[in-house]
Amino acid sequence: MDEYIVLMRLDLLTKEKQPTPEQLKGYMEQYHAWIDGIVAKGQFVGGKGLSTQGKVLKSKGVITDGPFAEIKESIAGFIIIRAGSLEEAVELAGGCPILNGEGNSVEVRTISVEHKL
Repeated sequence: MDEYIVLMRLDLLTKEKQPTPEQLKGYMEQYHAWIDGIVAKGQFVGGKGLSTQGKVLKSKGVITDGPFAEIKESIAGFIIIRAGSLEEAVELAGGCPILNGEGNSVEVRTISVEHKL
């Protein structure tokens, strides 16, 4: 099985788009249930949430604030899963509760294990 990274994107900055504490609790319960299903299949490798603080380095020494470009959508977190194909990884990622939010997205990418310098 190959490994895939599942990047979860949503607007973490616009105050009006932030969930209430009650909504957040419900969202986290859905998220943990989704992860538990992947763990039960033996396909969960790991994952982390990401903060909204950071820097973006660009060519010619340009450094900007934030882990985002000119849009408010940023990567909220990621998980790494094992799957037999990209299609299977996409199917697993399709259950991510983040997709229930308007404008949110999930990106699935194959993790390349061989980089020779």
